[in-house]
Amino acid sequence: MQVDVSIVIPVYNEEESLPELENEIAKALGGTYNYEVIFVDDGSSDTSWQQIKKLSDEKEFIHGISFSHNYGKSVALQAGFEKAIGTYVATMDSDLQDDPNEIPEMIQMLKDGYDLVSGWKKERHDPISKTIPSKFFNFVTRKVAGIELHDFNCGLKAYKSEVVENIYLYGELHRYIPMLAKKEGFTRITEKVVKHHPRKYGKTKFGLSRFMNGFLDLVTISFVQKYLQKPMHFFGTIGVILLIIGSGINLYIAYIKLILGQGIGDRPLLILGVLLMVLGVQLFSTGLLGEMINKNNVEGQKPRIRETV
Repeated sequence: MQVDVSIVIPVYNEEESLPELENEIAKALGGTYNYEVIFVDDGSSDTSWQQIKKLSDEKEFIHGISFSHNYGKSVALQAGFEKAIGTYVATMDSDLQDDPNEIPEMIQMLKDGYDLVSGWKKERHDPISKTIPSKFFNFVTRKVAGIELHDFNCGLKAYKSEVVENIYLYGELHRYIPMLAKKEGFTRITEKVVKHHPRKYGKTKFGLSRFMNGFLDLVTISFVQKYLQKPMHFFGTIGVILLIIGSGINLYIAYIKLILGQGIGDRPLLILGVLLMVLGVQLFSTGLLGEMINKNNVEGQKPRIRETV
């Protein structure tokens, strides 16, 4: 049977939500699309996996993956993406705060030509301790990514299947899927205002550590996207600048010693000049080494071909 939509749902200690969530998905998509639901249990300590197995036994289009321990949302989504067979792929959280009724319209937007549709929880039902950091995070990410989305971290998204086939998630990179998609050439990215319901069961998994890890991953992905295939452009440029400054300082010190005949042994500027030259050479060498290491990696990469005639 051809599957139109694969819905990938990471799960972590949401035993009470799952039966109700599956019922809401059936109401939203049943009769409209042939769909499958892929629950990915990310090492839950409650009975979430038992609930998933029960649902899977009852309905053949419900599938489950269970991790031995908690790996994180990105790894869970990646596992679901690799199992998904639908023409379109949707993701949502398992806590009943995302509304499955938004999915059909998001799928239609994909049919209209978009590669990725991201949900925007314009009206959020979360504590201020979560909403304020989220607004700041989205502002910074929007500026860095150059993608005009208001809610990068919204779990409710829809993609053409080729998008998820060409990205790889780990760490906290699920927050930056639009950036990863854009890097792979999927530039038709938009957003849709979606309903956000108050949490009905359990408690939020958001914490300061996740917030900080997200920003560290933002720095990582921004750097990698710019300099992965050209490390010399980063390290070499800084190295050359430091080398020039250090050389200039040392020429000045040599002028003082050789022309003016003054002592230089007690001048801190001498140490600074030598230090800058050493750092410059080290950074330049790091860039050169990076180019050598990256050579085999780049040669092994194949471009993603959109179309041939």
